Amino acid sequence: MPDPVKKKRVDGTQFLPKEFSWGNELLSSVVVFLVALPLCMGIALASGVPPALGLIGGVIGGLVVGLISGSPLQVSGPAAGLAVIVWEVVQKHGIEGMATALVLSGIIQFAAGAFKFGQVFRAITPAVIYGMLAGIGVLIFASQFHMMVDDSPRSNGIQNLMSIPEAIYKGISPDVGDRAHHLAAFIGLLTIGSLLLWKRFHPKRLSLVPAPLVAVVIGSGAAALFQFPVLFVSIPDNMLETIRIFEFDDLLLFRDASLIVSAVTIAFVASAETLLSASAVDQMHNGVRTNYDRELLAQGVGNTLCGLLGALPMTGVIVRSSANVLAGAKTRLSTIFHGLWILVVVLVFPELLSVIPRATLAAILVYTGFKLVDLKQVKILKHYGRFPLIIYFVTLIGIVATDLLTGVIIGVVLSLIKVLWAASHLEIEIKHDLQAKRVELTLMGSATFLRLPLLAEALDDVPQGAELHVLLHKLRYIDHACIELLANWEKQRKAQGGTLVMERDDLLDRCLDSSVGRQYVP
Repeated sequence: MPDPVKKKRVDGTQFLPKEFSWGNELLSSVVVFLVALPLCMGIALASGVPPALGLIGGVIGGLVVGLISGSPLQVSGPAAGLAVIVWEVVQKHGIEGMATALVLSGIIQFAAGAFKFGQVFRAITPAVIYGMLAGIGVLIFASQFHMMVDDSPRSNGIQNLMSIPEAIYKGISPDVGDRAHHLAAFIGLLTIGSLLLWKRFHPKRLSLVPAPLVAVVIGSGAAALFQFPVLFVSIPDNMLETIRIFEFDDLLLFRDASLIVSAVTIAFVASAETLLSASAVDQMHNGVRTNYDRELLAQGVGNTLCGLLGALPMTGVIVRSSANVLAGAKTRLSTIFHGLWILVVVLVFPELLSVIPRATLAAILVYTGFKLVDLKQVKILKHYGRFPLIIYFVTLIGIVATDLLTGVIIGVVLSLIKVLWAASHLEIEIKHDLQAKRVELTLMGSATFLRLPLLAEALDDVPQGAELHVLLHKLRYIDHACIELLANWEKQRKAQGGTLVMERDDLLDRCLDSSVGRQYVP
């Protein structure tokens, strides 16, 4: 009798594998829910929108994307990586502008998945990806540092960074402004301290209790116990009232071309972050591998629906996904159930969320932003030479100094320059044997028309009547222009008693014209 639990694989996924356990899936879903709940609200605040919109995005990420995703164990929801872009869009176009841009972003992602562009998004050099995440981390850290002391973030990343000393001063001075900045700072530091201590010293039997949840409970408990006059999360009694249904008149907002640019940026960043996360999740388990095109298509469906309902955009998120895998999830049911638990809290227990101080959520994002600047990746990139490090830091600085799209474009352009340089770089090593009248010319790299002057100069330096040996074993490629130069040089020197000898190898057999190199060394 066949196993009733084992189902057929469809599109690279397997809904219920043989090792499936309802207990594991339910436990994992609760763990992911507890991780996602504070992050959904915190990222919403960082994006400049009500926390309810982040929670709705989390529900869609679980119930909709979780059901059709190409990466069964990946968890989708509001992501810190999009907070910077969304904040800029909301400041300029309002929440309706964010929703309109998100509809277009979702359509772009859906089309990319439908036309099998999933692997194309993965073709971005890691130096740009890690530089992008680090730049986003710096921006989140700088903006949420102000929120952690119940202050308002500044208008751009540079100003947020430059005004951090001012935020520190407010956080240590009891009598500055009309808010209790010092008490908010205390709650924020208590939250970060609780998070770090729990990560390091938690009891083994409570290892599945997520550190962000512990930090939120301690921060909220302290604020309630001492009745601190700090800012709290604002949650409406009826969360469904926050849903904003998309109207066709909203399309008129695209008359501002900058909104289209923002939509494309959201689609690009969301796709890159999702597929990077999916790749990392694949390395954490031995189950079904990710179907990248299906994952892009699912993200497109989810983000389009978020735009239609006015919710926060989403990506696949590595923090929630890793918690899902480590908690023992084997199927997509864990992701789906985590969205269901968020929906239950939104509909039944919204008053529980209003006791959370804003400083607590901001503190968690300060820590998240700090962790996005992963120095381990810098060490890894260093092993590949200086240029990947240059790409990393230029991308990071470009994002902080300008905006996310510009910084990423700068990084991609630098990567292309690196490829062109590597494809055209030629080194020439010359050895003279004066007694034997022999010259060895070793070509290394790629001999293309771009390096024709360098090769011509080296040939001109060969003494009259010398026997020239051209060694190609270290050459990756030689084009017709360089072959023609060698042929012409041979014709000119032959009349003067010179000889051209070229070493035979596979490259020579493929590229060398019959008119050049009539003598070979076997």
